[in-house]
Amino acid sequence: MSGTDLLAQERPLRRRHHHSRPELGALLAAVAVFVFFSLAAESFLRPSSIGTVLYTASTIGIMAVPVALLMIGGEFDLSAGVAVTTAALTSSMISYQFTAITWVGALVSLAVALGIGALNGWLLARTGLPSFIVTLGTFLMLTGANLGVTKVISGTVSTKSIADMQGFASCHWLFASEVTIGGLTLKATVWWWLGLMLLGSWILLRTRFGNWIFAVGGDAAAARAVGVPVARTKTFLYLGVGFCAWVLGQHLLFSFDTVQSGEGVGNELIYIVAAVIGGCLITGGYGSVVGSALGALIFGMTSKGIVYAEWNPDWFKFFLGAMLLLAALLNHWVKRRAERGPGK
Repeated sequence: MSGTDLLAQERPLRRRHHHSRPELGALLAAVAVFVFFSLAAESFLRPSSIGTVLYTASTIGIMAVPVALLMIGGEFDLSAGVAVTTAALTSSMISYQFTAITWVGALVSLAVALGIGALNGWLLARTGLPSFIVTLGTFLMLTGANLGVTKVISGTVSTKSIADMQGFASCHWLFASEVTIGGLTLKATVWWWLGLMLLGSWILLRTRFGNWIFAVGGDAAAARAVGVPVARTKTFLYLGVGFCAWVLGQHLLFSFDTVQSGEGVGNELIYIVAAVIGGCLITGGYGSVVGSALGALIFGMTSKGIVYAEWNPDWFKFFLGAMLLLAALLNHWVKRRAERGPGK
């Protein structure tokens, strides 16, 4: 098939996904949650509370962006949560044990995080196994390595402090600084989150690679038949997860200057929930980066809103599960409506 024919097939694909607005349900839900907790908790609208909500949302949203892109491409990454911890541990231990320069540790950590993403993509392409199995294996290996290597090198389950090392101040500024505007404190993760969301949305909706993501998630065999590089597309998506895991890992390290090796387990499910609430389908081929950001915001408002309302936090998981089921049903209905077209 010629390049002209391929482009002709790509254009309808872009229009269809652009106009179906998969993030609409998440937007309505976010507004409803905001109004609800504004009425239920008097302290919810205080600048300090809003700053806390945005910080919580950003630590989920940074990873929800690449996870959403990956899900639109039809794949999962169950190692995303522990990969964040791996990135933080690598940066800390390289800096402490070998160089005493935090930027060296950070760059080695970036290479490791991208290597994890590349490994997931390569295994997926070479074996043909489901991404659930491939990344479950990576998850288990990283979980064990995080704990085992940290104990061997540090003698404990946490790393040593790197707060007095060369480069710590500049790394802290980039990954963990904060700015206060009119009583509202915004941490660096909020800016990273917004930047990644804008970049991810541009890639998905304005580039050929974005069309490839939709195509491989919708029907990989058909996409391959018209010339879409399926394996390369999915590998790049896993590299995106690795990069964002590095960003969040550096934030954790340079916020607290030590890292607990057992952190991150279970967070991969939170990232997936944020993406699904934001409009992504489990089956792939449909979703929104902006929607994933709204899903993360809903998570932040709910987790902190329950605290500000002084409710039993045990109900948080129930609420999150209900939101997940409702979002999945709504996304499926919206997709079917979009596929049938207006008036059908």
